[in-house]
Amino acid sequence: MMRLPDSGAEVLADGRRLPASAQRNAAPILQVLQEFDLRGSLLEIASGSGLHAGYMAPQLQVDWQPSDVDPGNMASITAWARGVAQVRPPLLLDATQPGWHRQLPPQDAVLLVNLLHLIPEASAAVLLAEVAACLAPQGRAFLYGPFLREGLATSQGDAAFDASLRAQDPAIGYKDLAWVLDLLANSGLQTEVRAMPANNLMLIAQTHSQS
Repeated sequence: MMRLPDSGAEVLADGRRLPASAQRNAAPILQVLQEFDLRGSLLEIASGSGLHAGYMAPQLQVDWQPSDVDPGNMASITAWARGVAQVRPPLLLDATQPGWHRQLPPQDAVLLVNLLHLIPEASAAVLLAEVAACLAPQGRAFLYGPFLREGLATSQGDAAFDASLRAQDPAIGYKDLAWVLDLLANSGLQTEVRAMPANNLMLIAQTHSQS
């Protein structure tokens, strides 16, 4: 089993998991989302514990659809969504499989947090293409996480974490920012890059036709 910093996250009596990274990054991510007048549907890919849905959805005007590839995460996501009217029941979704966007209506927003470095490049390329394909005409994708710049980690902590991931599976690890931006551009999206706490980035991708 892959060893990640959030392994062994605290679990509350009601079944909600409390991953440390999600607790740290929820407020900064929400602050970015609140800059935009988000309405309609928001698909969260790789919801994990469900903490983001439970924390952010009540503070946004969106219909929040959590999803995850791991059936073992459904209970925690459901627990976090309990009593939050804006959060739909979690969807079992492997977002690295081609064609999944056809199973869903067009999305006004997509949120992806801390996944790209945990999957191979080929899977990441499929995911990014599918995210672009699932967006409604005025939709935006918010992609948060750590990235390489010009092939290099930009902090000792990032270099160590990237090395630990590649030691566990040589196919995974941090993706280069330029590579991700090229894939998004090839899918018809223009992307704004925001610096975030702990040396992470938020990529805000939207169609070229938007002002």
